[in-house]
Formats: sequence, C-alpha cells, structure tokens
Amino acid sequence: MKFRQLALTAAITLATLGAGIAQAQDIKPRLIRFGYGLNEVSNQGRAAKVFTDEVAKASGNKMKVRAIGAAALGSDVQMQQALIGGAQEMMVGSTATLVGITKEMAIWDTPFLFNNAKEADAVLDGPVGQKVMDKLQEKGLVGLVYWENGFRNLTNNKRAVTKLEDMDGIKLRVMQNNVFIDSFKTLGANAVPLPFSELFTALETKTVDGQENPYNTILSSKFYEVQKYLTVTNHVYSPWIVLVSKKWWDGLSKDEQKVLLDAAKKSRDFERQDTRAEADKALADLRSKGMQVNELSPAEAGRMRDKLGAINASIAANVGEGLWKEVQGAVAQARGGK
Repeated sequence: MKFRQLALTAAITLATLGAGIAQAQDIKPRLIRFGYGLNEVSNQGRAAKVFTDEVAKASGNKMKVRAIGAAALGSDVQMQQALIGGAQEMMVGSTATLVGITKEMAIWDTPFLFNNAKEADAVLDGPVGQKVMDKLQEKGLVGLVYWENGFRNLTNNKRAVTKLEDMDGIKLRVMQNNVFIDSFKTLGANAVPLPFSELFTALETKTVDGQENPYNTILSSKFYEVQKYLTVTNHVYSPWIVLVSKKWWDGLSKDEQKVLLDAAKKSRDFERQDTRAEADKALADLRSKGMQVNELSPAEAGRMRDKLGAINASIAANVGEGLWKEVQGAVAQARGGK
C-alpha cells in the first residue's frame, strides 16, 4: 500500500512539474531581432531603443525586441535577404538598397525631389507613400513606417566642391543602387558602389575619395576623421524604412501585428524629431572637428539638377509614369500647403 501511495505521489509531483514547465514555456516572450546599420549612439540606435521599449510596454513583455546595430547582422542588402528567407524578423535600412527588390522604391531616390522635411513627411506618410511600401509584400517584406535619414550631403578628400566641374574624377562611394550610381556618373564622379559597413575603411585606405550622407551619419560614423571637405548639396532626401519578414509577420496574431505597427509609428515620430534636432548641431560639430564646409550655391545646385534631367526621366520610366505623376502631384500638393 505504501509503495502505491509513493508511486501516486511521485506521479502527481511529476505531472505538476510538467505543467509548470509547460506554463513557463507558454509565457516565454516572442524574441524579435531588429537589425540596423549604424552604431548604438546614432539616431538609428536611439530610435531602435524607443521601438524596443514600446513593444515591451504594449505587449506586457510578451514580445521582446533585441536591437542589434553596427551592421552586426550584415549590410542592408544581407538583412533584407534574411528577412525574405525568414531567418531574421525585423530591420531598419535605406529605401535605396531595396530598389533591386522592389523597383518602385527608386522613386525616393529622385534628386532634388523634396525641398524640405515637411514635404517629405506629407508624401511618405500619405497614400502614395503607403502604396509604394505595400509593393514590398509581393517580395516577402512588410513595410511599417518610414524613418528619416535626412538630406544627403557630399564629403571628399580631394577638393571643395563649389561647382559642377569639381565633381570630375572624384572616386565617390555610393549605395548599391543604380539611380545613385548613374546620378553621380552623370555629374562626373567615379561612382563606386559599396556597402555602408565597408565605407569607413574604404575612406581610411583611400580606396575611395568621398561619400554622401546626412550630417548625422557623417558625425556618428566619425567620417570627419578621414574626410576633409563637406559640401552642403541637399541633393537627395533619404528615407529609412522599418521592415518585417512577411513569413514571420503572417504567423503573428492581429494583436501582435498592431503592437509592432503602433510601436513603429511612435519610434518614427521620435526618430524624425531627434534626427532634425541633431542635424544642425551635427553640422556645427563637424566644423569644430576640422571639416571645411561650404554650401553649394543655388545656381550650381540648379546646374546639377538640370544635368540630372535624364536620370529623372529614367526613374519615371522605371517606376511607371502613373506612379511618377502621383508622387509629383503629392509633392505639389504638399508644397502648396493644401
């Protein structure tokens, strides 16, 4: 009898332990790897933390974002492929590196498309911005929101660029994107496509003479250590985009999807404000660190714009005349304040 009682007690104990283990497994948080290219102290890193905190808060810690910066999960292109394959959950990166996947993304590479950030916000957050973003789903990606990288400006080690002709022969690193490659070739530079993760070393070893990025990125990536001249060109407004693996996204509940989308919107609002507040300070910091800064005159900017007319025509042909007209119409509406 005692043996049967002991056996029964042992069985109950094992069942209780099993239930406890199963319950612990049930409440294990959903882990989300969120990759980005810049370092932790950059505007990307700060916004990634906001996103991480918002997801934890809104999900009651049932969803846990692990933000991984400094391109530790690979370049934008490598992370995009990981998302498509379902090997990584989320990332934020440049829209420009998506053009090889979704051709419509090339619309945001149009030189001198926006005059200011207000216009960019209105278009990117409006119907046409969403339309372009939704095209990603056909390729295995889900776009949540656009963050701001900012207006791109030119740095190099050869000479101050004060006129169009000064671009001649400069070996300029550009993103792995045909619009950027063709644009800078048209302007006379020797365009060299390289992943961002390889850029500092390429500048340091003089594999390339220069690059183009917003002030914030130039500062946070310490390009001032290996670049002498900075020319304020504002030649392209450069968005970042928060992406999710569609394979992974489709396995989430509607509530989980809402948590991520709402958190992404909060991170977007923070990131844009943070990036813009930092931009003017970043330029002043770059001056104080020894960079020689000059601003391209409106006349020379106009010459560059005119020179790139054929690039605009090729973008329109590539993305489709319908989308090109929609975007131009949205920009005109934003510009008119309607």
